[in-house]
Amino acid sequence: MKKLFAGALVLCSLTLFAQDKPGAPPAMDAATEAMIKAGTPGEPHKALDTFAGKWDAKVTMWPAPGMDPMVSPGSSEDRWIMGGRILEQRFTSSVMGMTFEGLGYTGYDNVKKQYWSTWMDSMSTGMMLTTGTLNGNVYSYSGSMADPLTGKDSPLDIRITVKDHDHHVMEMWGPAPDGKNFKMMEIAYTRRK
Repeated sequence: MKKLFAGALVLCSLTLFAQDKPGAPPAMDAATEAMIKAGTPGEPHKALDTFAGKWDAKVTMWPAPGMDPMVSPGSSEDRWIMGGRILEQRFTSSVMGMTFEGLGYTGYDNVKKQYWSTWMDSMSTGMMLTTGTLNGNVYSYSGSMADPLTGKDSPLDIRITVKDHDHHVMEMWGPAPDGKNFKMMEIAYTRRK
């Protein structure tokens, strides 16, 4: 990774100093143009702007199919970092009387043409990674997380429905003990006024 970064830095530096005439803009080769295009936020990033802000949340979790849900309040602050390239989410709530903290990052990969999201929290030592798409007002992500019972990756699906500028709902599905998918969690977000 360090070599890749160093190579990109050298490439950009050489391009900046390789001017045809004094005072003229630097000449760019195809590799430099591709790197600039890949690193420039665009419309898919602007679509994520609806999530920026402070939110009150209602967390509903189902431990297993058919069980009564556990409901708790939460809050979230989502802000842009890296020059509008990545949205950072800091989430707090309580689970079974314990303080819960979550940290997530969401962005859009211009090269792969897909959304991506990471999640880490105070109830795990691992990281969840999902990739997805936007269709209308619905983000659909798929990925996996480590199952502490089996030690193996377990698939999951996430859907985020944007109701309007002040409301969105995240739903998560994963396999039950019988292997069938069930709705494990729902978080309803309301923008704090």
